[in-house]
Amino acid sequence: MIEETGIITATDGTYASVETRRASSCGSCDARPTCGTSALARVFGNRSNVVEVLNPIGAETGESVVVGIEESAFTRVSILFYILPLFALFAGGLSGEWLAHQLGLGTTEPLSILCGLLGLSAGLYWLRRFSSSHRRNPAYQAVILRRAGPVQIVDGIS
Repeated sequence: MIEETGIITATDGTYASVETRRASSCGSCDARPTCGTSALARVFGNRSNVVEVLNPIGAETGESVVVGIEESAFTRVSILFYILPLFALFAGGLSGEWLAHQLGLGTTEPLSILCGLLGLSAGLYWLRRFSSSHRRNPAYQAVILRRAGPVQIVDGIS
């Protein structure tokens, strides 16, 4: 189980919106002053993300909670979201090259690039539909595991 701590910003029946902060481990590293990753962490670090999660414990707005997702579900979805667009890009590019040869075009690059971009777009469109249709699928849903600490005030709400 992959776990992250966050604060509930809203609740809606069996679901809750939880705000998490992206943390970097660069703060405790001795190589921090000379590391490129540390520089990237300063630029992109400390961003907050709001995710919709299952709320089986009935936590309320403002509470600090621990959110978890199964490692196998996270791995499956990560592979799908990284590999499918690349596969669609390459398949489209190869199809464009084959089509250019079949049409007897002098150069295959323009059609290969166009079909590659069309393949990438089709892959991203399919992923968008997949994520919309599986948005509330419990197999891929993060869940609040437990309360992490005392109630905190969020935007004047306790």
